[in-house]
Amino acid sequence: MGDLVTTTGGVELRAVPVALPMRVRFRGITVRETLLLAGPDGGWGEFCPFVEYDDDEAVPWLRCALESALGPAWPPPRRTRIPVNATVPAVDPEQAHRTVTASGAGTAKVKVAEAGQDPGEDLARVEAVRAALGPAGRIRVDANGGWPVDAAVTAIRALDRAAGGLEYVEQPCRTVEELAAVRRRVDVPVAADESIRRASDPMRVVEAEAADVAVVKVAPLGGVAASLRIAEAIGLPCVVSSAVESSVGLAAGLALAGALPELPYACGLGTTSLLAQDTVAASLVPDAGWLPVLPAAPTPVVGEAMSPDRATWWLDRVSRVLRLVDDR
Repeated sequence: MGDLVTTTGGVELRAVPVALPMRVRFRGITVRETLLLAGPDGGWGEFCPFVEYDDDEAVPWLRCALESALGPAWPPPRRTRIPVNATVPAVDPEQAHRTVTASGAGTAKVKVAEAGQDPGEDLARVEAVRAALGPAGRIRVDANGGWPVDAAVTAIRALDRAAGGLEYVEQPCRTVEELAAVRRRVDVPVAADESIRRASDPMRVVEAEAADVAVVKVAPLGGVAASLRIAEAIGLPCVVSSAVESSVGLAAGLALAGALPELPYACGLGTTSLLAQDTVAASLVPDAGWLPVLPAAPTPVVGEAMSPDRATWWLDRVSRVLRLVDDR
């Protein structure tokens, strides 16, 4: 199963390209393409930078996959299970309500600021989520950098009222400077995601006093050990989130969440619900809002094979990025 790729150090890995259909459009995609990597001793990792990322940006994603497939072992866990939030795409209120109800989670992250939608749709979605969670549930919203500063301030205040209080707003604007400007003008805590995982210097959010919460994603930060160092250096409360991986990649995020000194928030790792098909037989599906910390990535049984041209694209990509990893 799979094609062989080789590091310049001579280590051979099996590379298995997989296309995973999604239940709904999320982050603009309906199929999640990923490449599973098998190490010579039976370990597995997942290489899945989004297709628009260039080879340089894909380097830490491959480091994460290699850490999982080849070692060293993940840090020892401080906890055996992780609380997770329900993830609500930019869907209609009825579907949002069903998603949250079915999840069993006490926290929901709601996507807002979707291109082509208006603010009223965001408000209706958040109101539906509040109805599903009840008064004790926690709601956070994620704008993926979709607002300018003034629009962010207006939207956050309205969404805070609709939610009956937001836990935090994630990445309301694109830049660190914009995040800092919004944070000074709203009472809702601000979380930084892209400003950490896609930044050349993740510490800028701290220096600019741009965030109250750090969203940490293990793949774009280079693996569990590297992410743990970054999280500890940032010094903000952390939420570990997925990058829409299969269960193979999610296991690394759970390892990070398990190793953090403190974990004050539910994590965004319950995202197998977004996939119509996974790569393992027993998917990492939350049980009443919790997921287990695993000692290693699960062995995949593999999902839908990619078309030959897409598989070639991914195999060429991982070979190029492997050379960059070895060079560095």
